[in-house]
Amino acid sequence: MSGPRLQTAVGTNQGAFGPSEWALLAVTASIWGSSFLWIAIGLDDLHPGTVALSRLVVGGLTLWTLPSARQPVGREAWLPIVIIGIVGSAGPALLFAFAEERIKSGVAGMIQAATPLVMLAISIVMLKKAPGSTQLLGLAVGFAGSVLLAWPSLAGSDAAPAGVAFAGLALVGYGISSNILPPVVQRYGAPAVVLRSLVVATFVMAPYGLFGLTQSTFTWTAALAMLILGVFGTGLARNFFAQLIARAGAPRASLVSYIVPIVAVSLGIVFREETVSTIELSGLAVVLFAALLISRRQT
Repeated sequence: MSGPRLQTAVGTNQGAFGPSEWALLAVTASIWGSSFLWIAIGLDDLHPGTVALSRLVVGGLTLWTLPSARQPVGREAWLPIVIIGIVGSAGPALLFAFAEERIKSGVAGMIQAATPLVMLAISIVMLKKAPGSTQLLGLAVGFAGSVLLAWPSLAGSDAAPAGVAFAGLALVGYGISSNILPPVVQRYGAPAVVLRSLVVATFVMAPYGLFGLTQSTFTWTAALAMLILGVFGTGLARNFFAQLIARAGAPRASLVSYIVPIVAVSLGIVFREETVSTIELSGLAVVLFAALLISRRQT
């Protein structure tokens, strides 16, 4: 019996999503959807650099408690780990903090719904192969749904162009790192790879994050928000997502980003007094249909 394919970025499971894939998808999307709320709460009292550094440090400490995260990795793994740490962890952590100084948490979550298209474009370049026709249709449908979700807010005064640009740049980092992740995670396991990438990201972010402490005000509300964001939104969620990518490949795993806006918008309504329109609800239905298409067997 042949073992899992270790040297491939397309994932070890090209069939339809099973219980494990759906569970990883649901948990990751739920956690990341709430992350935008915790970022917004943290930014009420903390500098963006401090928010970014806090989540990286707490996330790394969380994974350090897992024995599997402390397993050694080969020297050949360090180059992709460094890239993942810089463009997939440190960069987005800071860029989304900058973005949410300028746009609502729900809008930031909706912008992330464009991540699958970025991942797809980078995946095609790296693999020189596109996903199956059903998955391509699902990605297109999902993008249409995300536009419907985001349009009312992006067209309003709360969608500052700079905030949208910061969030969009973060998506490029996610797209690059997500396509680099599968082979190294398949070989060494998600906890070991993600922990080391967070350590790299912490060192990169430390100077700016420590400077941000001088511009921040300590409150227990912000501290609790950073604790939750670090443990769940950074440590555990990145670990779960890395596992999903290793199984399904970056383009199909990016389905997470179509579910994230649903959670982000819902929490924004409940906790930040944000509103939702009929067109956004229509976008929700379209996104859910896209999820069904993307999750099917590669064709």
